[in-house]
Amino acid sequence: MKKFFVLIYILTTLFFSINTIAQHQEISEKPTVWKEKNNEKVDSTSILNAFKNGNFNGHFRYFFMSTNNESGLSDYYANALGGGVKFETAKFHNFQFGVSGYYIFNIGSSDFSKKDPVTNLSNRYEVALFDIQNPSSKDNLSRLEELYLKYNFKNSNITLGKQLLNTSFINLQDGRMRPTVVDGIWIDFNELKKTKINLGYLYGISPRSTMKYFDVGESIGIYPSGINPDGTKSNYAGNLNTSGIYIVGLQNESIKNLKILLWNQYAEDIFNSALFQMDYKYDLNPNSKLLFGFQSIYQNALNFGGNEDQSKTYFEKNGTSQTFGGRLGWQNKKIEFTLNYNRITAKGRYLMPREWGRDPFYTFMARERNEGFGDVHALMTKIQYSNPKKRFKSQLAIGYFDLPDVKNVALNKYGLPSYVQTNVDFRYQFQGMLKGFDAQLLYVHKFNEVETYGNKNFIFNKTNMSNINLIVNFNF
Repeated sequence: MKKFFVLIYILTTLFFSINTIAQHQEISEKPTVWKEKNNEKVDSTSILNAFKNGNFNGHFRYFFMSTNNESGLSDYYANALGGGVKFETAKFHNFQFGVSGYYIFNIGSSDFSKKDPVTNLSNRYEVALFDIQNPSSKDNLSRLEELYLKYNFKNSNITLGKQLLNTSFINLQDGRMRPTVVDGIWIDFNELKKTKINLGYLYGISPRSTMKYFDVGESIGIYPSGINPDGTKSNYAGNLNTSGIYIVGLQNESIKNLKILLWNQYAEDIFNSALFQMDYKYDLNPNSKLLFGFQSIYQNALNFGGNEDQSKTYFEKNGTSQTFGGRLGWQNKKIEFTLNYNRITAKGRYLMPREWGRDPFYTFMARERNEGFGDVHALMTKIQYSNPKKRFKSQLAIGYFDLPDVKNVALNKYGLPSYVQTNVDFRYQFQGMLKGFDAQLLYVHKFNEVETYGNKNFIFNKTNMSNINLIVNFNF
């Protein structure tokens, strides 16, 4: 632990000497992948004029990623370049049509078809910049992302078709080349003062790092699926049947400085997840605030949890899970400091398909998750800096994650040992002749903290490793 405190000191010094980023987009925000502007033009007089007066937006991205594992295990790197466009019509009798697509090119990377010779395991991080279903493919990748019809009424709208969503359970998880996209109907209702209501029914998902859309049941298990609670290999991929996902969300800010968030996600015949969260800001003076937060999630299996054959089910029959967490912090116009805690109780694994989104916990840190585990204590501290002009942002986060023993298969789905993780994150937004460009540098290091019984499968791509990311975006 002495080395751990020395590392904290070094990184803290580095943080205050280089005032520069931010993390991925927060899941409480509307998707801003394309950074499109709101189309305020009046209703067009014809469908032709609606198309002629529409908006085009483009996004290009270069992504370098490299993972260095413990000595004796394989290392990897990747270079990805991509670009795409989005078009949305102007309003025609309050209707709008939108479509977007994207290309990705592998411009020099490791051979992802080769497994690590010591563990016989595959690459985990870099392959996700491309198509995880075809890791050996060298072909250029194309992806239809959005294809929707939207109806606008007053401050609200209804969208039908392929679209971007950002909720507590299903979200962009945009830490690769492209985000997760969904297919369904989504209602944004904003007609009540300081209250936002969301209703949705989703029947298709295109997870990040894939090139097509899947039925909801088919989408679960595209990513590595770990093991069942009895220690056998999970076999739910391709064996889950559901009509889709029903979602209800409510956000209320009627009380000054208090935001209350409620979400319920019902994956028919598989499982239900309910979230309650409240965040409060207490004004110390005009320039600074105290931050308080509380969150709780309860899950339970529906019917057989996805399949009557329990060796092929996703959520164990009659299974439940409970999580709760809190946040304390301080904030002024430049700096935000938080101390975050999350507990997953020992009553069962917290389960949420990794294909759908990242963890909503206060303790979430990019490049790792606590999904698939029970009996977890997570503690994370984070400090963020942003200058008044919002061109530079920086973040330092350090977390300790106490997980069940790697041999406790009932509560440790992926065989991940307890670990300490450090993230250093910088971002710069260019101005002048380079306006439209932004750059991000993310460095992650994870330390193993417990016994792994001499089995490198519990180490490779999990702990005692570092991961570096350089991302350059251009939006127009």
